[in-house]
Amino acid sequence: MKRYYLPVAIGALLLTFWFSPDAQEIAAGVAIFLFGMLMLEDGFKLLGGGTLEKVLERSTASTPRAIGFGIISTTLLQSSSLISIVTISFLSAGLISLTGGVGVIFGANIGTTTGAWLVAGLGLKVNIAAYAMPMIAISIVLVFQKQGFLRGIGYALGGLGFLFLGIHYMKEGFDAFKDQIDLTRFALSGLTGLFVYTLTGTAATVIMQSSHATMVLILTALAAGQISYENALALAIGANIGTTITAIIGSLGANFQGRRLALAHLIFNMATAIVALVFITPLRGAVDRISDLAGIGASDYAMKLAVFHTIFNVLGVALMLPFLSRLIQFLERRITEPAPDVSRPRYLNEAVDEFPQALEIALRKEVLHLYENAAELILHGLNLHRDQVYATDDVAGLVRASRKPLEIDINEGYERRVKTLYSGIVEFSTRAGDKRIAPEIAERIYSLRDVASNIVRAVKSIKHLRKNILRYTVRQQGATTELYDELRTEIARIAVEIRKLGLAGPQDRTALWLDQERARIEEDARSASRRVETLIRTGQLNPTAATSFMNDAGYAYDAMRDLIEAARSYYLESDTAMAEVERILALDEDELDEALSGPKDNSNSPTPKATVTKPS
Repeated sequence: MKRYYLPVAIGALLLTFWFSPDAQEIAAGVAIFLFGMLMLEDGFKLLGGGTLEKVLERSTASTPRAIGFGIISTTLLQSSSLISIVTISFLSAGLISLTGGVGVIFGANIGTTTGAWLVAGLGLKVNIAAYAMPMIAISIVLVFQKQGFLRGIGYALGGLGFLFLGIHYMKEGFDAFKDQIDLTRFALSGLTGLFVYTLTGTAATVIMQSSHATMVLILTALAAGQISYENALALAIGANIGTTITAIIGSLGANFQGRRLALAHLIFNMATAIVALVFITPLRGAVDRISDLAGIGASDYAMKLAVFHTIFNVLGVALMLPFLSRLIQFLERRITEPAPDVSRPRYLNEAVDEFPQALEIALRKEVLHLYENAAELILHGLNLHRDQVYATDDVAGLVRASRKPLEIDINEGYERRVKTLYSGIVEFSTRAGDKRIAPEIAERIYSLRDVASNIVRAVKSIKHLRKNILRYTVRQQGATTELYDELRTEIARIAVEIRKLGLAGPQDRTALWLDQERARIEEDARSASRRVETLIRTGQLNPTAATSFMNDAGYAYDAMRDLIEAARSYYLESDTAMAEVERILALDEDELDEALSGPKDNSNSPTPKATVTKPS
């Protein structure tokens, strides 16, 4: 089907143009309108700088707020499809709840009705093409500016201009078209008309991927007298059904939560459509009464269609809200959460690709997932149980008591639980770098990729240690066992401190303790060789074991450095005032060397020794 879809569509258009040149104007109007919507969406993305995503994250704490966000955002963007895709993206990234996502979808369905009001109340009664031309001309000047804000205004202004221009050409096309062919001859009444034209409205929206475009097409045809009012109502109902296809397509690359939301969208719109079809006669009566109260003329069918579109969408939300909790339960039963597979990316999917904040947060969560896998593998590689290490107040005592070897294949664990995740993170961050995202977001994404690299290097270092950990720590072998126990203790203690850093609130995290840890590691690394020499001279350590230990100590200290650097980059905010103060206070390499080796001997101007203190 996909292979033949494009040539069939183009062929059908060319055939239509051959038989009716006026159809070209209608088709061009639809195309210009859809292009305007794309420009408008791009403009708001540039203008928002992630504002839409940030507001969405904060606006779904309660169902009323989620519905309000759906109404307002869809009214501003004039695209319920975009709001649906954004919501699926954030739900897939774990940023919002399923209940909040469903609330946004409810609100978006109400918000989409404002487009019909704008077209019926303004677009069909004013020569909006006169406004479209200057808007497009000015927008082109702004689009070519380097500043993102000006480019965003240019895209948004151009989008509005093309929307107006598209409406104008559709209206003109139908006015000319009616002189050749009277489409009202194909009008159908009764149940047959409802069924046929509902399917037609659904098909048109599926093809154009925009219920807004379908509604504009219906309104312009209705204003030109090319379709009957009764059939226009059915077409509007069908457009509401068809708009769910965009959400369904967007959910194909999403996780189970995204698929749940797409199913909720389909259920809601189908239920709303069924209610509207069943109660079409009472709804028409309600439209007439409301129109009379609002001063809408009896023959102003375009405005009446806008009233109908609003009534049945609001009615749908009112009917579904009492059953929201049952709907959520049904979705959770129908699309179950898959058993967690620690070897596969949990948050990286195509649904989060398009929106920078969702992309960045999904990557942060995946890097944390990688670290959790790596921390378990690192501690198990040292013959330590992760849960016991995190629970104890005496890491050194736990290490001395841990002599039983853990039955793990560290190479297999690395390949399955670390390497596959790291490959997914690298691929995802590279794909993100190819998109149009703000430089500061791109920098944070690449920083997260570097964090993942540090974690992977730490695991590789422990892989090198594993053989001699089993050789020298399973049973007591004097000084050699004590040396390896000290390495195990230091690595385990750093894992504990990193866990505490993750559990602490952002305002309680500080980089200063990391400097203390780094200083301690470097001091231990420098003193290791001196200590080994002393043990060899006293006969407590044989040269073979000493050589093995020095090699393994290098791997151990590299693992510690990588873990500390990963913690620094991941947990500490890089753009806060406190972070700037800590960068000033942090020791650079020269200061660290000086702190470890003591002050230089300079009789004229003695240099004070740098000190590192852990904040209280």
